Formats: sequence, structure tokens, C-alpha cells
Amino acid sequence: MGAACSRKRDQLDNVDGFDRGVSGRYCKSGSSKWLATTLSRPILEIQREKKKCPSLLELCTHKIREDIDNYVSFSTLPRDLSQQIFNELVKSQRLTDVSLEAFRDCALQDLYLGDYPGVNENWMDVISSQGSSLLSLDLSGSDVSDPGLIYLKDCVNLQDLNLNYCDQISDRGLKHISGLSNLRSLTFRRNSAITAQGMAALSGLVNLMKLDLEKCPGIHGGLIHIKGLTKLESLSIKWCNCITDADMKPLSGLQNLSVLNLEGCPVTASCFDTLSVLVSLLYLNLSRCNLSDDGCEKLSKLGNLKVLNLGFNDISDACLIHLKGLTNLESLNLDSCRIGDNGLVHLTGLQNLKCLELSDTDVGSNGLRYLSG
Repeated sequence: MGAACSRKRDQLDNVDGFDRGVSGRYCKSGSSKWLATTLSRPILEIQREKKKCPSLLELCTHKIREDIDNYVSFSTLPRDLSQQIFNELVKSQRLTDVSLEAFRDCALQDLYLGDYPGVNENWMDVISSQGSSLLSLDLSGSDVSDPGLIYLKDCVNLQDLNLNYCDQISDRGLKHISGLSNLRSLTFRRNSAITAQGMAALSGLVNLMKLDLEKCPGIHGGLIHIKGLTKLESLSIKWCNCITDADMKPLSGLQNLSVLNLEGCPVTASCFDTLSVLVSLLYLNLSRCNLSDDGCEKLSKLGNLKVLNLGFNDISDACLIHLKGLTNLESLNLDSCRIGDNGLVHLTGLQNLKCLELSDTDVGSNGLRYLSG
């Protein structure tokens, strides 16, 4: 059995993410990502200090970056080269709506513009000109609104689309991307304009494998529209305080679902009946769901789980007896639960357990002896 972890009570909790992103922000200003980029030194300067000779390609992209205003079009260059020039301009924050025009019809595959300043509707025409070559697009934190998504209709091979923190996109915008049937990943965090009715546009995204709707407070009743997305492997509705047990029922047919994040959702133990039929479910986050010992016997049905987060719930030692059969568990979070020494005896049979979070519980050295074997 692995280590038991603890944290002092006055340490700050990371309430927003099991895997918080680089910027960790929920507003359009103050991004540490671009601050770090602004303060970073050019690659050539760093390489000179290390006495490493830059490649010819690096020298070319550096020179083009410095003289970007002198170039009208990169469409005749090999795609790999124009892609590297684009990436260098984004990294150095030298890309503007004017210099963007040089990348029209360049058949670029990846456009990562998350949190990039100034991205709005006016950029979408050039972005869409990449056509069927475009595979990944990150517009998170931009000012793109519903009409801007119309431009993506010709990007038929788009696989990954990030629209986190795009608060000007609503149900109408979802309709514009409903035909992108090759999408595998769609993230739409912190959007209060998306409703259950608007989620009907997602029903045609039959190849979707990852869907992130964290902090979308208007989607109650909308999960019925994703019941046919049978390739879905990861679903996050973290901090969607509109979600109830009834919203779980449409998920019962998603037999490939392996990751489900319900942190902060007001579900009860009644939803475990639905979750128990998800035979591929490996990761389940139920942190801060206001669960109690009542109904926790249904946790025993989730025998395939490898990671279970029950942190910050009103559960006690009585709940742990129902975890005895979860022999595949590798990680268990009981942070801030009413757990004492005697409760840990129920975990002694979990031989695959590698990480046990017991911060802010009543477990002491006497309880840890149950885990020492």
C-alpha cells in the first residue's frame, strides 16, 4: 500500500481543478501564462549563453519574427515551416490581426491562441481559411462570439476545439459547430449562456471522446442530448450546481466513459445506481457533493474504479466499510471527511492503493498502523 498524504488546515485548497491548467484563471486579465512569455528571453539568446549553435530553421524563423511586417503571405512555404513561424509569433506575442493575414490559406494544422490578447471575430476568416487541414483550435479566453463560429463550418476535420471562458458564445454558437462530426475534444468551461436546449447541437458530434462543461450553470436536463455519444471517454460537469441525480440517467449508455468529474454537483447517493452500470468508469470525482453516509452502501457497486475522490463530504467511518470491495482502487481522497482511526481498518484489503489523502481528518498514528502492512 502506498503513502498516506496530509495537509495543514490553513493551506489553500485547489477547489477548481484536479488538473489545473497553466494560467489557472477565470477572467480575461491577469494571465500568468503571457506574463511568463513576455519575460522569457529569445531562444537564440539562451542558446548563445549555452554555446549551442541554432539550427538554420531557428535562424530563419527568428529573422522572420523580427521582420514580420515585411511579409505579405506564407502560403507558398511548406506547411511545417509556416506552422513554426506562426508558433514563434504567438510565443513571442508578435502576432497581430495584421500579421495574421500572411497565414491565410497556409493549411496550418494547429492554432493555439488560448488567452492570446486581441483575438476576436476579425481573426476568424483567416483561421477558417486553413480549411480541412485544421485539426486543433484553441480560442479560450477570446472575444469570439456566436457569429465567429460560423466560419468553422469548412474546417471539417477539426478534432480539438477549446472555447473555455468564451463568455460571448451561447446556444446559437453551438449550432454553428454542430456539423463538426470529427471533433474528439470539446471544452466549454465557465459559460453561463449555454442551456439544456442548446446542448441539442452536441448530439451530432458522434466521435466526441472528451467533453468539458465545467461551471456551466444552465445545462440541467441537457445531458439527454449526449446519450448517443457512445465514444465519449471523459466528461466533466464540475461545479455545475444545476446538476441533479436525474441528469445522471442519460449517462447509463456511455459504456466507454472512464472519467467522470462531478465535483461540486448537488447529486446524492441515488446516482450510484446509474454510475454502477458504467463498466469502464475508472476515475470518479465526487468531492464537495454534500454526500453523507446515507446511501453510501451503493458505492460498493463501483468495483472497477481506480481513482475515487470523496473529499469534503459529510461521510464518516461507516462509509468506508462499503469501500472494502473496491479492490482496484489506486487512489482514494478522504480530505476533510469525518474519518477516524477505526475507519481505516476497512481499507486494509485494498492492496492496490498507492495514494490515500487524509488531510484534515481525525486519523492519527494509531490509525496509520492499519496501513503499514
